[in-house]
Amino acid sequence: MQLDINGLTPAQFLAEYWQKKPLVIRQGFKHFQDLISPEELAGLAMDELVESRRVYQQAGQWQAEFGPFDSYDHLGERDWTLIVQALNNWVPDAEALIQCFDFIPRWRLDDVMVSFATPGGGVGPHIDLYDVFICQGSGRRRWRVGDLGPHKEFAAHPALLHTEAFEPIIDTELLPGDILYIPPGFPHDGITLEQSLSFSVGYRTASAKDMVSALADHLSEQGLGAQQIEDPDRELTTRSGCVDNRDLARLRTQLTNMLTDELVSEFSGRYLTQSKCALDLPDEPLDITQDEVLAWLDEQPLIRLGGLRCLYFDINVGQGVVYINGDKCQLSAELAAVIPLLCDSNQLDKTALAPWLADAYLLTQLTEWVNLGYWYFEDLSDEEC
Repeated sequence: MQLDINGLTPAQFLAEYWQKKPLVIRQGFKHFQDLISPEELAGLAMDELVESRRVYQQAGQWQAEFGPFDSYDHLGERDWTLIVQALNNWVPDAEALIQCFDFIPRWRLDDVMVSFATPGGGVGPHIDLYDVFICQGSGRRRWRVGDLGPHKEFAAHPALLHTEAFEPIIDTELLPGDILYIPPGFPHDGITLEQSLSFSVGYRTASAKDMVSALADHLSEQGLGAQQIEDPDRELTTRSGCVDNRDLARLRTQLTNMLTDELVSEFSGRYLTQSKCALDLPDEPLDITQDEVLAWLDEQPLIRLGGLRCLYFDINVGQGVVYINGDKCQLSAELAAVIPLLCDSNQLDKTALAPWLADAYLLTQLTEWVNLGYWYFEDLSDEEC
């Protein structure tokens, strides 16, 4: 799968459009093939671990329901949409789609969302707080996109936040292989013209509110941030009810001094690698030995589980620090060079891993990750596991 952004280089796209203005990308993917069929999607939506919802109108009122679902017959053949989040957690082929956008770092990736809609189906006019590349699969869908502005939002349903009518700056029809990029804050509305599938690659960051709340939990769990203000140079005051400017500076310094690069990377590494949706992990750890891992590596590469988040920071990767699925893993400094391979690549073959496979600790750690399901061998049968 290869991406063509209207002839733009990724650098040009980032400079001219990213978080600035929407863009219609004609035939961004030539000969695009659906990553999943409608029938397979309906099967996924039957699984209670998969986050799914249906949106439709009934007697002129918007309705939203959350899965799992086992029937759609009552919805008829028009005006409804089935949405499944985190397709990349369940369908390995979604990885190829994500890789086309890897000029944006993976820590910014939210997920790949898939939408199946019957004619007339949609979720209503709304505003998202994330960047999204809406990749049209089979079928056709009309999209209207408005400009930034003071758009009034309202709850069309407890689970649907809509925006009032807007004047479109884009009014277009997407055909298979077309892409619509929409930055945060731009109102948009998609209506399906014929039965169709859309695959949305979304990028977002947490709000400062969510990050501060999670940071407070991290400080409490790790027993950090207990330092108190010291003020041996305090001067006499005649205003006992006042926090003067020097004290305000002390309070600010107390907070900002705590936010060292070490603390921010430690917290963020754990926070950003937590998956918001369930992963397709085994119910119990597998029982694969180190010798079996080495033997299978002779035949095939290890593949990183779809949706598994792993990352590293420039400031401490040289010390062997890597974050995987919400946990910090401390390798030795001698193994630091393998960390970019783990995090930047979807597959690990024996040739790439060869310089480090003689290290007993790495082989032990790699085997543990295989047993947890973080990396897997595609052709390994359930019986062999």
